Amino acid sequence: MPKSEIVELIKNRRSLRRYQPEAVPRQIIESILDAAIWAPSAHNRQPWRFAVIEQAATKDKLASSMGARLRSDLTADHVPKAIIEKDVSRSYDRIISAPVIIVLCLSMSDMDSYSDDGRNANEYTMAVQSTAMAGQNLLLVAPSLGLGACWMCAPLFCPDVVVDVLELPSDWQPQGMITLGYPAQERQKERHPLETKTLWR
Repeated sequence: MPKSEIVELIKNRRSLRRYQPEAVPRQIIESILDAAIWAPSAHNRQPWRFAVIEQAATKDKLASSMGARLRSDLTADHVPKAIIEKDVSRSYDRIISAPVIIVLCLSMSDMDSYSDDGRNANEYTMAVQSTAMAGQNLLLVAPSLGLGACWMCAPLFCPDVVVDVLELPSDWQPQGMITLGYPAQERQKERHPLETKTLWR
């Protein structure tokens, strides 16, 4: 059975972290974001929000501030200093070397509210899932436009830092960060066999 184009696209996607310095045209970024917002969402409330960072000064401030929090957290965990500095440096380089950074956020402003914590927690999880699906759309479309991309979860560990540096609206909650640019590397990947992750009943 011949593979469909979408299956090929999914299987050929790679998490690429090194990019050429060439800028990404605004029109291409907008095309990628437009694809992202066609993801399914809970109640069709579309809770995703996107902060797009292109300016070097903003990337430097964000990377430095996130690095400071990472250093503080790892120090409190008693991680050896050499390992801390290596982790901080790697995080900083990944952010500032990407031509474009897209911070994926969610907003609960249009989601339902309930009288009990259990259903409110479920509603929040639904918003998280919706935002993640928008991120997946973004990651799948980027390679079709000749771009590399990589999802970083670091904002989850310092959402207040991201909100402060980027001056985000009060209801925007950072969930992830996607680095984006024309790739300067190639990568291979493998997956565990399907039968090791599946139950049939």
